[in-house]
Amino acid sequence: MNGGKESLNLKAKLGLNVFKENKNFHISVNPGKENDPRLFYAVLACPAGLYSVNDAGAVELSQDGCLECGTCKIICSDEVLTWRYPDGATGVQFRFG
Repeated sequence: MNGGKESLNLKAKLGLNVFKENKNFHISVNPGKENDPRLFYAVLACPAGLYSVNDAGAVELSQDGCLECGTCKIICSDEVLTWRYPDGATGVQFRFG
């Protein structure tokens, strides 16, 4: 059905993307908002899994593999997160497989 091509699952497709590192990551948690309940929604909603809960019960943000989709910006609002587009020639480069 797929013309002899083996289909890739989502994780394999995401693995094809290239991420160009930027010294100034484009997302940051605003000071004093580290324990805001909206961050916990980002843990569930981020398609790249950048948000996680640490052993102390606080939400941590990782820079590895951001898809720049803006889901966290919508869920958390500008009150909780500062989100800007990455500098030119940095960030995600999508490779479709």
